[in-house]
Amino acid sequence: MNQPTSPPGPGAITLMAAGHLRDALNAHGRGDLPTAISALMSIDPESWQAIEHRLALLGGTATDLLHHVREIRP
Repeated sequence: MNQPTSPPGPGAITLMAAGHLRDALNAHGRGDLPTAISALMSIDPESWQAIEHRLALLGGTATDLLHHVREIRP
């Protein structure tokens, strides 16, 4: 049987973590940094690793995402 050449990526992002990320992005876009930080800190570690992994596949980081969201909001 063939063995995979690389370990599998991180697990799934939970629905709760996706909601926290959405809340963080919306709050950051409004300039409400305390709410954005609170939402980001509410994301469980496994989901956070999965989020970072997916962002890395797209060539970015969480910091890049936050900067981009802030730039496109009026």
